[in-house]
Amino acid sequence: MGVTGFGLLVLTGLLASGVLQAGAMRIYAGGDVEAVNGTDVRLKCTFHSSAPVNPNAIVISWSFRPLKPGREESVFHYQQRPYPPTEGIFRKRVQWAGDVLSHDASIVLQQVKFTYNGTYTCQVKNPPDVHGAVGEVRLRVVTTASFSELLLLALAVGGGITAVVFLLVVILSCRRCRKRRQQRWGRDGDEEEAESPRKERKDPTVCHPLMAAHLYQSQSSVEIDSSDGMISDPSTPSSSSSSSEEPSSDEDSFGYSD
Repeated sequence: MGVTGFGLLVLTGLLASGVLQAGAMRIYAGGDVEAVNGTDVRLKCTFHSSAPVNPNAIVISWSFRPLKPGREESVFHYQQRPYPPTEGIFRKRVQWAGDVLSHDASIVLQQVKFTYNGTYTCQVKNPPDVHGAVGEVRLRVVTTASFSELLLLALAVGGGITAVVFLLVVILSCRRCRKRRQQRWGRDGDEEEAESPRKERKDPTVCHPLMAAHLYQSQSSVEIDSSDGMISDPSTPSSSSSSSEEPSSDEDSFGYSD
């Protein structure tokens, strides 16, 4: 066996062992997908390439094979930019939802119909990685959502409502605590304002000594006549009485002088 024959034998062994296939394109698709008639559905497809992704050279192709016997139809094509179909059942019904730099080749089918039931094939070529298995998505269009999808939807809606109610309870509790605190501070302030005048208020019976003497002098006294028990005028002398009594005292003095 010559050198050439030995080299071919080694190459064949490496291919059989899968060592040289490590650099091939690997594609991961969504598998089985269920969608309600008239809704949008995302057909997921991601890829892994051993070579750096070249946006100008990468090629992505989507094709459709119906459940019933029929020909394979092109669904979508990407090469430097998206190319939606211009004819067929998918015309104006396919939207690009991927990002080649993020290794995403997904698309969205809009307003699916029962004729969309079938298998969708995703193929990606990123030179020099142009060989590899394709990804498949099996779509099933139904009239109503299955129980699992309804359950997930109910859980999502219930979780959202619960979160909103919990947030409202927290906000109301905070407002109530703040209002109670303000009322408590207001009562404390009113008590302090009510107590402060009491502390500054003085006893009305206490006054200056000079004013006390004046009040004592001007205070009237009541005398009871011992003869008839009648109440007489105040004993405090007035200006007229004092003036009338003064001459009598003089007369008495003159009488004594005589």
